[in-house]
Amino acid sequence: MDKKFWITQEPINPNDCIEKVVRNEAGAVNTFIGIVREFTKGKRTLFLEYQAYVPMAEKQLAQIGEEIEEKWENAETAIVHRIGRLEITDIAVVIAVSTPHRADAFEASRYAIERIKEIVPIWKKEHWEDGTKWIGDQKEQVAYDKKIPSEEEMRDD
Repeated sequence: MDKKFWITQEPINPNDCIEKVVRNEAGAVNTFIGIVREFTKGKRTLFLEYQAYVPMAEKQLAQIGEEIEEKWENAETAIVHRIGRLEITDIAVVIAVSTPHRADAFEASRYAIERIKEIVPIWKKEHWEDGTKWIGDQKEQVAYDKKIPSEEEMRDD
């Protein structure tokens, strides 16, 4: 796969991201791996379900990569996010950032995960022992009781 920013329904191999950013001028590669955890705020999660508007989500992931390149000199980024049903300990997201120096790689990686939560149209539905809920945006500030917004509802134009 040539893309550096993608959405997949397949299990994620972190090396797929890492290989896209390793290069001679980079002295550091920082990798963030987000996995499905069993307990959230005291509730036992059985599994998660992620949905996304894939073309829009991939475009926003690429935008995050561009933002990182502007903020950190000589940075290279790759990001993959999984959608569909994910079990406990499954990998949901991998971010790999390479830079000449480690501090920049750490900072850029943290920046990437926060921006994903802010701007990428990916939603998760948590399946708990006692019910389910669309969590909404990944910052969990906007909940959706019955469904995620339609693509038309999301457009600003």
